[in-house]
Parts: sequence; C-alpha cells; structure tokens
Amino acid sequence: MLSYKNFIVLFATLLLLLLCNLAEVVTSLSTETDKITSLPGQPPVDFQQFSGYINVDETEKRNLFYYFVQAETDPSSKPLVLWLNGGPGCSSIGAGAFAEHGPFRAKGNLLVKNEFSWNKEANMLYLESPAGVGFSYSANQSFYDGVNDEMTARDNLVFLQKFLTKYPEYKNRDLFITGESYGGHYVPQLANLILKSSLKSNLKGVALGNPLLEFNTDFNSRMEYLWSHGLISDTTYELSQKVCNFSQIRRQAQQGFLSAPCRLVSSHMSSEIGKFIDSYDVTLDVCYHSVSQQAHILNQMADEEKIDVCLDDETTKYLNRKDVQKAMNAQLIGVTHWTTCSNVLNYHMDDLEVPTLPLLGTFTKSGVRVLVYSGDQDSVLPLTGSRILVTQLAKDLGLKTTVPYRTWLTDKQVGGWTQVYGDILAYATIRGAAHEAPFSQPARSLTLFRSFLEGKPLPDV
Repeated sequence: MLSYKNFIVLFATLLLLLLCNLAEVVTSLSTETDKITSLPGQPPVDFQQFSGYINVDETEKRNLFYYFVQAETDPSSKPLVLWLNGGPGCSSIGAGAFAEHGPFRAKGNLLVKNEFSWNKEANMLYLESPAGVGFSYSANQSFYDGVNDEMTARDNLVFLQKFLTKYPEYKNRDLFITGESYGGHYVPQLANLILKSSLKSNLKGVALGNPLLEFNTDFNSRMEYLWSHGLISDTTYELSQKVCNFSQIRRQAQQGFLSAPCRLVSSHMSSEIGKFIDSYDVTLDVCYHSVSQQAHILNQMADEEKIDVCLDDETTKYLNRKDVQKAMNAQLIGVTHWTTCSNVLNYHMDDLEVPTLPLLGTFTKSGVRVLVYSGDQDSVLPLTGSRILVTQLAKDLGLKTTVPYRTWLTDKQVGGWTQVYGDILAYATIRGAAHEAPFSQPARSLTLFRSFLEGKPLPDV
C-alpha cells in the first residue's frame, strides 16, 4: 500500500507527464492550424508548408506573418534559414519567397516550380517585417509612424523565439540569418540580439546580398558604377565628384529638399538614364505596363528561359486573391490590398545612416561566419561599395586572406568572383545578377547558398 508521501510523489509525476503531453498536443494543434494543404494552382510537392501569424506584442496586438517551407528532402537534418528582405518595408514573401528563391513562381492563375529553390538545401523561413509590411499588422496603427531599426530587431527576435516554441523540433538546429538590401540593417541587428540570447549557440552564419552597410561608401559608389557602365556621361560623373555626390542627394531627398547643386546633378543623372532602365539590374528589360514603378521583382525559371520582367505584377495579383489568402491563413488588416512594399509604414529613415559594418566584425569574433555577396548588375547598392567595406573590415580585424581573389564556377561557367579572409569572412559577386540576385541568376545563387551553408569556399572547377 502506498504511503501518503509516495502517493503525492506519484501524483505529481503523473500530473507533470500529463501537462507535458498536453503541451505537445497544443503545440501540434497550433502548428496544424498554420499548415498549408495546397496553394491554389500549386504543382504537387513532397515537402510541407506552413504560414500564419505570430504575436510579438500582446499589448499592441502586433502580429508578424510568416511563410515556412520545409526542406525538399530530409528536413529533420537540414538547418533553419531565416530570410529578410529590405526596403525598409518590403515583403520577404512577395520578393524573397515568390520572386527569388522560394519553391514557386506565380504565372497567370498557376504556380510553377522553381527548380533552384533554396529549400533544396535548408528549411526556409520567410518573415514579413516590420508590422505594416505585407500581411503583417498592428491593431494599433499608430505603431506605423516612426518605426525604427531597434523596434524591428526586437520584434524579429521575439518572433524567432516564439516560432521555435511553436516548432520545437527546430530549437536545436543550426541557424542562419540571411537577407538583402536594407536587410543589411535588419539581419545584423537581429543577429546581434541573438548573440545576447539563449539562441546564441544556434547561430552559425549571416549572409547579406547587396546590403546597405555604410551610408556614404555604399551610396557614393553608385555614380562611379553608373558612369563605368555607360549610363551617365563624363560631365555628370565629374559634377557628382565636384558639386554633389550621391550620398548627399540621397540624404537630402530623405529630408524632402534638394539643394540647387544636388538638384542639378540629380536632373542630369535622371535625364541620361531615362525611364526604361531598371536601376536594380541595368542590363535587364523593364515591364512595360509598370515602367512608372520601375518594377524590379523578376525571375528566371531556368537558364534557357527568358526572365519574366513582369513577375512583380504576377505575384501581386496572386497574393491578392482571396482563395490564396485563405489557403495561407492570411488577412488584410488596415489595408485593402497586399503590396510588395508597404504603403502605410513610416520608417525612421535616419536609421539608414547608422553603420552596421562593425556588427559583422562582432560576429566573426564570436565564431559566426559572415558572407557579403553582390549581384554585379545592381546600381542601387553596387558591388564596388560592398567590396571596399568588406576589404576594410578584414584589414581592421587583422584577418589574412585565405582564398585569394579569384573566379568561382558553376555548370562550367564563371559564377562570379570571390575572396575569403580568415575562413570566416567572405565576399562574392554573382555574375549577371541583379539587386535581388536569385531571381536573375537562380542557379548561381543556389551554388553560392549551398557553399555558404556548408562553410566551404565557392567551387573553382
């Protein structure tokens, strides 16, 4: 017969087991509610997809929307990769997932398979951040006024922590944080918070495509790039060097007023480039029925196919379909239409001036691998600025060159150029790629992504 003390111990043990099982059931149920059975027009696939909301602020009722695509094969052994597009204020789902390296592309009423999807190598998590971007929202819409980097990084960390609670099988996975453009702020700032959290040991690498890392260097490289590619004249380039450089133009434009010298340079530049050049890929044709928006969310379904320069329109149309929103567990809160970049977010643009390059140095010192890569046809944040900054960072950190500047190859063609420092900091270009490199050079981008995850130099054979 059990003693009273033994009975209490047994009862407590059984209660604990019951609560643990109940927690697992609740987690499973919450995961099942976000599971996508099939997207409208989707081809058959073997991997699972999930999408929905995670609340990052109970008081403000701030909810971030995500799209999670498990790896095509053996997802239980593959790393978790979080992707953040830039803007600030542009969608990681509309751009990253549906126009760059997600599993599908919108084409008319259907989705077609992207043969170079990054979920071939990893479990891919796409996050629309901050609230006010895409399907993400705040019930208190006054939040949208004056959103800044600090708020965004904090919300992104809360999201990631809650995501890993919702999907506990990924808690102990290798974690990589990736992104592009203004992701040059989002990604390092989130990674910096991760290194101060319980997730520190999970973080293995950070990758940034055509990123904004340092305002003056990045933006001033633009005029030299435009001139070297024949888009502006010698006269305009000389004016930019003597009268008003591009970082001054950008800074003044953010403040809503251009001085006379900067207005002169800007006017010359605009008239010479014209309206039929996409600044995000200076060699690419534009979408005729959205030239006024300079649409640049494009795609190349395979090397032999022509790039779909109107993919942004196709994606926007697809994600605004009610049946698609229902399948993705998405809502439109405070807006009437889904847009690639937010029309309601009033971001604190002074944050563009805050350099994030020093954070990359912090990561390397913590043993976190860093990759900066550039699509070499981008004039918005050109390769020249990124390369200068990475070279200077390596010098400041005292890192020796471990892979000298050389070409890297894929499919027996030059994929781009690369240089590695201390086996922990790397720079690479993707030949023929745009600002959003994976849609214009998907095969080369996948090769780069695979090498990054494996921690190996880019192939030279």
